Amino acid sequence: MMNYNYLLQQLIKNALAEDIGDGDHSTLASIDKDARGKAVLKIKEDGILAGIIVAEKIFRFMQPNIIFTPYKKDGETMQYGEIAFEVEANVHTILQTERLVLNTMQRMSGIATLTRLYVNKLKGFKTKLLDTRKTTPNFRLLEKEAVLIGGGVNHRFGLYDMIMLKDNHIDYCGGIERAINKAYEYVQTIKSGLKIEVETRNIEDVKKVMAVGKVDRIMLDNFTPALIEEAIKIIAGQYETEASGGINLSNIETYAATGVDFISSGAVIHQARSLDLSLKAVSI
Repeated sequence: MMNYNYLLQQLIKNALAEDIGDGDHSTLASIDKDARGKAVLKIKEDGILAGIIVAEKIFRFMQPNIIFTPYKKDGETMQYGEIAFEVEANVHTILQTERLVLNTMQRMSGIATLTRLYVNKLKGFKTKLLDTRKTTPNFRLLEKEAVLIGGGVNHRFGLYDMIMLKDNHIDYCGGIERAINKAYEYVQTIKSGLKIEVETRNIEDVKKVMAVGKVDRIMLDNFTPALIEEAIKIIAGQYETEASGGINLSNIETYAATGVDFISSGAVIHQARSLDLSLKAVSI
């Protein structure tokens, strides 16, 4: 992934520009530009808190000399009625950043909460939970950070940091063996250091991959637990294994029991529900 702090600053800059446009006219019309104020973030729903550090960075982007006092940390359990943080700044700063702070923390907390539910199901197994690229455009940075806060593991961040030969790559290329060989040659001659993962759709595909080699991880896509066990025996620890497709909270333990190294789930991001938080003014 490219430099995190740079990407976060760009995200904040673009999000504020989208919201403020040519001016926050409600605030400009009613609040003196030098007025100072204080606000607290109120938790209105139980879950896993995420986005405290990002919230502070949003406020400081607008006004570096704010006074920010956190009362909870990212990754902690939060309960209705608690206060997550207190911020003292120019009132203009608080009002212009309020919605971005809330949108960010509500979304991140929802993802972290759902991720934690999945991760808790994996206790006692060696299997680790991966996210996917099924993210919101221009918000992937913080959605994937929320997965980490919830206890999951980030898969590749984008198309640039890993080679993943999925079904369409294989079909367009003309077969799984040809796709692997071309990807391997690409890594050797053009982009060294990239890991190669290949998707398999059945046991026959797994056998073809084992005959060719040259990969780092084999994805077992839409395999039943029984077929995953069969595939893992064939792979025999030579490559990392990843199960994907049709895995949810009700059956994830059955899949983990197969001994697969990773389970990837787009659901922890795209099915997460934002949690309820509010930023309220308090007297100084």
